[in-house]
Amino acid sequence: MRHLVLDELSGGMVERLDAPSAAFLNASGLAKASPMGMGLYRIEPVGKVGSVRTSTVQLDVRPKDRLGLGRLLFLLSYAGEQGFRQDAVAADEERELWSALAESLAQLAERALGRGVLQGYLTVEESLRTVKGRIRISDQISRRPGMLVPLEVSYDEFTEDIAENRILRAALERMGQVPGVRPEVLGRLRQLKGKLDAVARLPAGSPVPPWTPTRMNLRYHAVLRLAELILRNASAEAGEGSHRTASFVVDMAQVFEDFVGTALRSAMAAYPGELRLRYNALLSEAVRDSDRLSVRPDAVHMLGGRPVVAYNAKYRAASDAGASLTADHYQMLAHCTALAVPTAWLVYAGKGEMKLRRILNTDIDIVEFPLDLSRPPSDILGSIQELARLSWGEVVRAGTTPAAFPG
Repeated sequence: MRHLVLDELSGGMVERLDAPSAAFLNASGLAKASPMGMGLYRIEPVGKVGSVRTSTVQLDVRPKDRLGLGRLLFLLSYAGEQGFRQDAVAADEERELWSALAESLAQLAERALGRGVLQGYLTVEESLRTVKGRIRISDQISRRPGMLVPLEVSYDEFTEDIAENRILRAALERMGQVPGVRPEVLGRLRQLKGKLDAVARLPAGSPVPPWTPTRMNLRYHAVLRLAELILRNASAEAGEGSHRTASFVVDMAQVFEDFVGTALRSAMAAYPGELRLRYNALLSEAVRDSDRLSVRPDAVHMLGGRPVVAYNAKYRAASDAGASLTADHYQMLAHCTALAVPTAWLVYAGKGEMKLRRILNTDIDIVEFPLDLSRPPSDILGSIQELARLSWGEVVRAGTTPAAFPG
């Protein structure tokens, strides 16, 4: 198997591919493979990162600044409000993605199932000839009017067939289908899946069932967070003959926006008011609703029901190819105008110094705040807390404190 690596901001490469691999690469959304004749294809990134693997080739598109797998999983999981801890992933930053994911899933599943398969209560609805649990009166009347039996009943059963085990089984099955996983790791994944044979399989294409972290399922927390990432972002399937494929594809711009919003909402909880994500506001007046212009900042902090500061998260900034920080400033200026707030914070992924831009002929300030994703997760979250502290300080200095908004 050939291993190809692209940077998400690179101009691409020319490589020889077989037609099925090129077709799967295009379908995955990770990159674009354009035929050039003689079996050669031009492979170009399309704004996503991740890995696609077939029986003949693996293509990795890595995030800018060469962020490792641990950092990517941290951002993904934190954005999902799952409280993911980087140390729960048994992945060296330099290892290839599929090996790290498979090994991590095997290790975490072994810890989770070490004391046996988790059991819990599952609500079951059945038609029985005897009473068990409670009778569903409305269903009995609508389905069997005038009949005494069978009875429509509902009861709680203590079983292994619960959401936590269904998620874990599905992730083990999916990683077990990835071509090229080391035989010893593949054997561990199959052995672990065998412990969950009494658990129902998730139908193909079905959503990940919800589960609630509790003290009772504490030993499952880490493996379920990784399993959910695998199920939501990875696919693996068998094609014709021995042709097997797998993909793990994410949109880093969306991941960054979600991460900043979630982390900032947590940090701003220490201050009065509330942070709202993806806040809609009107920019223009019009007789018809369809003629109105609107803006949608990534986050807005509210006091007394009024916006006092706006935030936008941008994964690609001026230093990135094809990106324009000036366009971002125009956008933030529109946000401040629509919301009548004096300050907007432009949070971008990258290194550098915080900069204050005072917009001429206005009372509006736009602050550029870099967020270095190459730093450890604790430092990244520390930077978000600093962003919260500084932006709240600007609110106080502007005089838009809670006292200014009675009630």
